[in-house]
Amino acid sequence: MDPSAVQKSSPPIAPAAYGQPPPKSVPPPHVVTPGKWSTGLCDCFSDVSNCCITCWCPCITFGQIAEIVDEGSTSCGASGALYTLTGSACMYSCLYRTRMRKQYMLPENPCADCLVHFCCETCALCQEYRELKNRGFDMSIGWNGNVKKQNPGITMAPNVQGGMSR
Repeated sequence: MDPSAVQKSSPPIAPAAYGQPPPKSVPPPHVVTPGKWSTGLCDCFSDVSNCCITCWCPCITFGQIAEIVDEGSTSCGASGALYTLTGSACMYSCLYRTRMRKQYMLPENPCADCLVHFCCETCALCQEYRELKNRGFDMSIGWNGNVKKQNPGITMAPNVQGGMSR
């Protein structure tokens, strides 16, 4: 037999168990399907540390979300303080859920954004945090930190004050 005539074949695939559907390929957890939330509203315990922080101090989680959604135009601290001081935190935070949904073309489910925040404030904040995290943001470093991380080596020109001297 001529060695060049031998075709290389791929390794055999194990058959599915009798009566069972064939295994499906599962995308890695960091792959986000456009137009779909990457986690459910009640999946809070999939990120236990964030769940605990959000339960005890939701202003921190909200501040992190607002800084990313606003693309750095508001700081985490300022947003967190506003969240705490507004007196109707769920109304303020639902505006950011709406903004985030529009940015990432996410469906308004399980119900209207303000209703989600009114009934399940902690769960909603945890879901939004996980969504941004699953989209590649490092929530602990804020917007500017994520921009620097994404564009290493690019520096900004220094801000020079004053005019020319004579």
